[in-house]
Amino acid sequence: MLSVENLSMAIHGTPILNGVSFEIGRGEVFGLVGESGSGKSMTALGVMRLEPRGAEVSGRVLLEGKDLMREPESRMNALRGREIGMIFQEPMTALNPVKTIGDQVAETLLVHDAADRASARKVAAERLARVGLDPDKVPLSRYPHELSGGQRQRVCIAMAVALRPKLLIADEPTTALDVTTQAQILKLLKSLVEEDGMSLMLITHDLAVVAGMAHHVAVMRDGGIVEQAPTARLFRERAHPYTAKLFSDSGHVPRREPDTSVKPVLQVLGATRDYPVGSSLFGPRQHFRAVDDVDLTVYEGESVGLVGESGCGKSTLTRAILGLDPLEGGSIELDGTPVIAGQVPHALRRGMQVVFQDPYGSFNPRHRVGRLVAEPFHLDSVPETERDRRVAEALEAVGLTPADRDKYIHEFSGGQRQRIAIARAIVIRPRLLILDEAVSALDVSIRAQILDLLADLQQRFRLSYLFISHDLSVVRAITDRVLVMQAGRIVEEGETGTVLTAPQHPYSRKLIAAVPRIPEAWVA
Repeated sequence: MLSVENLSMAIHGTPILNGVSFEIGRGEVFGLVGESGSGKSMTALGVMRLEPRGAEVSGRVLLEGKDLMREPESRMNALRGREIGMIFQEPMTALNPVKTIGDQVAETLLVHDAADRASARKVAAERLARVGLDPDKVPLSRYPHELSGGQRQRVCIAMAVALRPKLLIADEPTTALDVTTQAQILKLLKSLVEEDGMSLMLITHDLAVVAGMAHHVAVMRDGGIVEQAPTARLFRERAHPYTAKLFSDSGHVPRREPDTSVKPVLQVLGATRDYPVGSSLFGPRQHFRAVDDVDLTVYEGESVGLVGESGCGKSTLTRAILGLDPLEGGSIELDGTPVIAGQVPHALRRGMQVVFQDPYGSFNPRHRVGRLVAEPFHLDSVPETERDRRVAEALEAVGLTPADRDKYIHEFSGGQRQRIAIARAIVIRPRLLILDEAVSALDVSIRAQILDLLADLQQRFRLSYLFISHDLSVVRAITDRVLVMQAGRIVEEGETGTVLTAPQHPYSRKLIAAVPRIPEAWVA
């Protein structure tokens, strides 16, 4: 179906891809793995002929023997969507926020003159139903912001397969999704390949996903492919040192020496949070209970994991702990002092900081790193000279240099940005650090480094962590206890190893069963 021969790319003279070659057979799933910056997405854009401005591209990209590198842009516009579809990594930015999902799927057919407007709407409804979005439950009139992350990803898939393309390119299609939604999306992609005879190019940093999906795998590093083979053979042999390193990093467990005390840092008792639903014009207003009678304790020096599907109430509970959302019932205390939304004094606010999932989105891109890291000092009366010393110390603590304070956030990689986010969080020495999906978007090598960093910082500063994540392998590696949340309630809690190895609640078993795994015979 697709043959890529010696694909090379340079942007304004900087080499990006170097002699990339691979083949994808009809009906085959081809996995492309590697670290961030290895060239995976650029390879996909090169195949689609969507290379950035200023790029110089050479080599051949043959789709059923036809060299796409020789096709004019007008012809490529006709091929994109009809013969090659692409699912981008972040569905919220790939979708148009001011158009309904029905219009966006129908647009694919209208642009290619594949149907009139009425027929296109009908086909859009069929395609959305096929990817699990029944129009009776999720109307075509919905906008992207009204959907969950998994539903938005399904809309992107419906758009990509609307015209039944011969080749589908999926760029990290499940990175930010919880394990059960990820399992549903992967099952959907596999069924599309089997039913339509479509070829799939799956770009991911998750080796377990590749193990369960791909027939053939290529490993990329520094713009080139260092190893490729049938999946089972590559996983067993790991001939290249970099491939072996990827496998080692994917199962990395940081060296930790838990030093917890019986003194609670955070205590949540009977927390309840409701949101109003619908209109109250013609009767009493209905409410949706997002957090339902939750108890949670984090002790000094302890790491506690909070896991569950999207929409289970994890983020709502986090906002309440940070004093950003009020509770309808229950209480929250930090070091014995009540946390009341809208009434959190600076002295109490200093005791807890948060590291978000998307570090780039949580920074002001116009400010230099020194100012960004120093932001929490508005909570503390620290002299200017002392601030500079503390910023330099925080940057060094996370593995960066004091000179990095003069740079802007766009000058750093994703892993470095997450280090800067951690530096900002620890610069005023909090008692509690809340990590909200802090490593879910990072590749395995960077994730291993960040987990080592967090373990080291906890030992040095005696931090307590509340680790919110859908990645159970990360929770297993970094936490002492874990709580499983479903529909606003804690359904199971206990020592991490016990809960993840022998779960008692049906929902916990469902979560753990949904985690993709590499067959034991392949890693022995």
